Amino acid sequence: MMMFIILLGVCASCSNDQSEVPTISVNADSEYENTFTDLNLGNIFDFNFYLPDADQRSVTLWVEKYEDGEKDDKPLIELSYYDSPNKVEEGNVGFGMIESDTEDTIAHLYSPGANVQRSIILGEEKTGTTWDYAIGDDEVELKLGEIKLLAGYRETNRNALHTMDLQDEEVVNRMIEQSDLVLLLKVKVEESSESAR
Repeated sequence: MMMFIILLGVCASCSNDQSEVPTISVNADSEYENTFTDLNLGNIFDFNFYLPDADQRSVTLWVEKYEDGEKDDKPLIELSYYDSPNKVEEGNVGFGMIESDTEDTIAHLYSPGANVQRSIILGEEKTGTTWDYAIGDDEVELKLGEIKLLAGYRETNRNALHTMDLQDEEVVNRMIEQSDLVLLLKVKVEESSESAR
């Protein structure tokens, strides 16, 4: 009987720990993705995001921009929020690129608990583009204070484009060096008292 009580306590503790971990997963075939596809708007990376203790944590979601292998000093677009009035924030997180008639692209960054942010990517002639998620189909835990790469987009004037493993840092660095434009979507969750990225 005593052993049963101990095991029950341990399992309850594990369960509580799990609910305290922020998680993110690819939201395949989401309403957002289907809308972008149906209307031929452009590209979108959509995720399910779960943030426990949202009233005590900060979230930064941003897109790094690399042109000809060089990283821009500032993110292309960035969204930050902290100390939510809600204990838990849950919903869609993502990055969309809407192609306009002027050949420029309008970038959108969105997350629960924050206003949508927009930026413009200047249009240029290109022969090839590719984009992919950097995380698999399974739910991923977000460790506090660590930066997580979520997705990547690239443009090149070369004719051949190959799929790349965005979970491999060396492959990502090679992609940056070999492409005309690379956009990397990243996220970081911290305790609110910690310093910003």
